[in-house]
Amino acid sequence: PPPPPLFFFNPHPAIRDPLWSRGLGDVYKRQIMNRSSDTSVTETVSSIIADIRNDGDDALLKYTHQFDKNELTIEEIVLDEEEINKQSANITDDLSNALKVSMERVRDYHKKQLPEDLIFEDDLNSKLGYVWRAVESVGIYVPGGTASYPSTVIMNAIPAIVAGVEKISMVTPMTDEYINPSVLYAAKICGIKKIFCIGGAQAIAALAYGTKTIKPVNKIVGPGNIYVAEAKRQVSGFTGIDMFAGPSEVVIIADEKNDPKIVSADLVAQAEHDESAQSILITIDEQLGNDVNKEVESQINSLPRKDIAASSWKNNGKIIIAKSLDEAIALSNRLAPEHLELLIDNPQESIKKIKNAGAIFMGRNTPEALGDYLAGPSHVLPTSRSAKFSSGLSVFDFLKKISLVEFSKEGIEQIGDSAIKIADNEGLDGHSRSIEYRLAKK
Repeated sequence: PPPPPLFFFNPHPAIRDPLWSRGLGDVYKRQIMNRSSDTSVTETVSSIIADIRNDGDDALLKYTHQFDKNELTIEEIVLDEEEINKQSANITDDLSNALKVSMERVRDYHKKQLPEDLIFEDDLNSKLGYVWRAVESVGIYVPGGTASYPSTVIMNAIPAIVAGVEKISMVTPMTDEYINPSVLYAAKICGIKKIFCIGGAQAIAALAYGTKTIKPVNKIVGPGNIYVAEAKRQVSGFTGIDMFAGPSEVVIIADEKNDPKIVSADLVAQAEHDESAQSILITIDEQLGNDVNKEVESQINSLPRKDIAASSWKNNGKIIIAKSLDEAIALSNRLAPEHLELLIDNPQESIKKIKNAGAIFMGRNTPEALGDYLAGPSHVLPTSRSAKFSSGLSVFDFLKKISLVEFSKEGIEQIGDSAIKIADNEGLDGHSRSIEYRLAKK
């Protein structure tokens, strides 16, 4: 049966729209869920990947000149350790110290995730277990374009380094012959020694399949635009990827004790990411909903990126009035948000009811923005409802668990016959013989 009525405030203007009374179908999917699907780029990305596979560096330079608006030679797309140090030298001390704080907190958090190997003997005196091994090589994609993201470097590189990845390559576009020095400095303090000045689908293809200049990697991580996301989708399987990343999103569950100015700031912070970002407030207090609805527009108008934030809020922003905290949590579980803020009393008591979220920010002193920069966990999180089945980036994304099996003579003698019966049932005589011959030796 449908849940009890909930009401949407359409931000422009504040008109209550009874969602559930019209059913969940088209309205739910159109307004809340479906923001990241765009099949129009599939053929373009396929063509770029094919060109990189066939023509290597020549194709890579062609697309780099076309999309990144530069005239780099194949030698100039590579920044070595000396050049990274040189180009990152002029950032302010305040920013340098802030990035170091971020790096250290993220590193300390992820060190606690490192798992231990396990080997044990069962009741047949046979040894079983597993060992962990790091992925050998990783490529990190760092976006350029409308904003600069040194935090992306830290949040992707540190989990890989803590896991023990030995070879890390970073790609980021040099747009108009410029890369923000803060991005290069973040790479420097993380220990990245080689950066390729390339972006877009062509960079993903080069990392996956390799060229004369760029060696292929075992896994590709990092966010990007829709072309980058589609390229990662198309190369996945040949090489590993972190996740299929869609537009960023936040759900805020708030009670009547919140300041509308603070709640609005958290919504606006998400909206300024890009036009497809989604900011949703679910509150049990209608007055708070009305106050936030007015405050958000005022805050957006004062932003340097106000056009982006305004478009995001107008097209994807929602304010929902719920009858109870339980109802708010139930709706959040259906949305499975990338970020979930609990601006309520005793948020820890609600954790057990939350089934789906990329990360939960608990209490009124914990804005999601802290998680973007230096809280500790990686800010690379599942989007577009994928929190229903996946988790944020962690040390485990850069580790492989290898199973160990060593049977004793006693062990194969006691259970070998059972394995033979299963093999015979499946019609695999060769399997049976590989066990039978060992049993015959007894």
